[in-house]
Amino acid sequence: MTTPHDAVEIRALPYDHPDVQQLVEGLQQLYVELYGGRDDSPIDRSEFELPRGTFAVAYDTAGGTAVEAPVPVAMGAWRLLPDGRAELKRMFVRPDRRGRGLSRLVLGWLEQSAREAGVVDMVIETNTVHAEAIRLYESVGYAPISAYGHYADEPGTVSLGRPLAERD
Repeated sequence: MTTPHDAVEIRALPYDHPDVQQLVEGLQQLYVELYGGRDDSPIDRSEFELPRGTFAVAYDTAGGTAVEAPVPVAMGAWRLLPDGRAELKRMFVRPDRRGRGLSRLVLGWLEQSAREAGVVDMVIETNTVHAEAIRLYESVGYAPISAYGHYADEPGTVSLGRPLAERD
């Protein structure tokens, strides 16, 4: 039996890769719809290069042939914070592919990548308008933490975190 994930491949890509930028633009459009403007949190491309972080793109490989390239459908990233925690960034699934478990798949891939890089704790800053995202993170063990980051003082900001590894 084929599951939706049998036809998904996740690749680590540089931030400036065209498929990453295509999905980032989709995420920015979502921010415009939700907040009336684009996200202005600072992003430095080098933050998403191992061992400081990575960017992941999920591709739908179903029906892909030598002529048809796999389609980028979801993305996410992590980057190291100065305190040694990793921060999830740019989690996004194309609207026509939502509800298929792609966020959970990308999140698991990112957490494993961070573990392999020696990260012990993962955090994310989101907003109450992203109720689905909050439910996803809580369902895999994320819990409220002290506010941090670019939007720490903004109304509706939600900061969540979870341990990725046992502490020594």
